[in-house]
Amino acid sequence: MWMIATAAAAALWLWLRSVYERKVFTTDTYTLRSEKVKQERTFVFLTDLHDNTFGRGQRRLLAAIAREEPDAVLIGGDMMIVKRTAGIEPCLRFVEKLARRYPVFYGIGNHESRLDRDRARYGDLWDRFRERLAAAGVRFLSDESAEFGEDMVINGLDLETRYYRRRCGNRMEEAYIENRLGRPDHGKYQILLAHSPKYFSYYRQWGADLTLSGHYHGGTVWLPVLGGVMTPQFEFFRRDCQGMKRGGDGVMIVGRGLGTHSVNVRINNISQVVVVRIKPAGR
Repeated sequence: MWMIATAAAAALWLWLRSVYERKVFTTDTYTLRSEKVKQERTFVFLTDLHDNTFGRGQRRLLAAIAREEPDAVLIGGDMMIVKRTAGIEPCLRFVEKLARRYPVFYGIGNHESRLDRDRARYGDLWDRFRERLAAAGVRFLSDESAEFGEDMVINGLDLETRYYRRRCGNRMEEAYIENRLGRPDHGKYQILLAHSPKYFSYYRQWGADLTLSGHYHGGTVWLPVLGGVMTPQFEFFRRDCQGMKRGGDGVMIVGRGLGTHSVNVRINNISQVVVVRIKPAGR
């Protein structure tokens, strides 16, 4: 009997902990240096909100962003939930509030991409979504690039659906990114918004100095040594589900995200706002 009671108590604690971790967030800062950068800049990176809320009108989230005084807000995609049905209003209201305060660059995730690729189901939501973002002054980067100052370029890669499936493994067509974004100017600091972190080796080979990704929701449950228990594609025990990774001349930061969907669980994996400070080398 005591074993049943202990198991029930443990299950209750895990459930309550998961609820807590989904409704609070940490703000984690990464500092990078580059010889390509002429002046220090601060970016806030948001990903995988999935219509989650942090206070009325996203009050707590907006306050946390304001404290960082960012030069721009970068969005990594999946700010909404697009499955059998879709709604764009909660996402748009939040992004419009951001755009009144900061330059906003919006990269695309697999959920936003569904609006475009399944118009038979979602109707004109894709067009309405893009029109509202444009009216708000948001730079929407679906296979597009935007200069930021004279020394930086922010790129947004729209990954095809096949690259979110397990059978692709970690392989990508060699010229895939170049065909979509062109060749980068290696004299400028290249920031790449690429929703899935799985293809980091290809991102840095293309020329990304910094890749910002999400998608894995921090691995759902984070275990020391083992890493993230499960990704949205039901890949298990990946260690690249969160945090910073270096490879060659490139750096990738994978955000834990701010929301969940389908598997609404977070254990040892609190929602996250990512702050990136990029400084000139040697200062």
